[in-house]
Amino acid sequence: MKSKKNLLEQLNILPHFSKSTIYQLGSQLGLKNSTVNTYISRFLKRKDILPLRRGLYISADFFAKNKSDISYSFYLANIIRTPSCVSSWTVLQYYNLTTEKIPWQLTSITPKVTRKYEVRGVGTFSYQSIKKELFSDYSLVKGKFDFFVASPSKALFDLLYFRTHQFRSIKFDDVEKIVEELRIDIGEMSEEERKKFYEKVKTYLHE
Repeated sequence: MKSKKNLLEQLNILPHFSKSTIYQLGSQLGLKNSTVNTYISRFLKRKDILPLRRGLYISADFFAKNKSDISYSFYLANIIRTPSCVSSWTVLQYYNLTTEKIPWQLTSITPKVTRKYEVRGVGTFSYQSIKKELFSDYSLVKGKFDFFVASPSKALFDLLYFRTHQFRSIKFDDVEKIVEELRIDIGEMSEEERKKFYEKVKTYLHE
């Protein structure tokens, strides 16, 4: 079973991989797809690999070595549902702008339909559907794991957007009170980001 061990060793150095990647690596080891399928079933049963969603996996070994790195979690969030960017509560916590401790759930926005993936042993990845014109103001953070993340102002806008059901029956004067009730420390946000947040809200409420 040397080929099985070699295949798993190659998977253990990848941050994520698809079933086609496993087939490709198996082919390089001289394995037929039917044999690779058997190995995949065994890897899953032994929890050597973990399914993120259908046809997409991570190795338990790689995850164990990188799970404490928040950038890896954000990277996985981008990979599980594309296009998407991390936003809302998750980003406000990332920027230390909230004193409210939220149970671990990584929240992203996407122009696709709303969906949630509960990955056993890894965490919950929630995706909220937003209008295409509002899928903006995010940046690529480069490092060991690259990921797309909303700006502080956009993360706060997104949080209120969904919290108030797209600002339904909300007046601009209500916004500050809502932010305060949610225990968002907007004073810790840069002046430029605060200005961008209020401009976003004003623009949206005027539509």
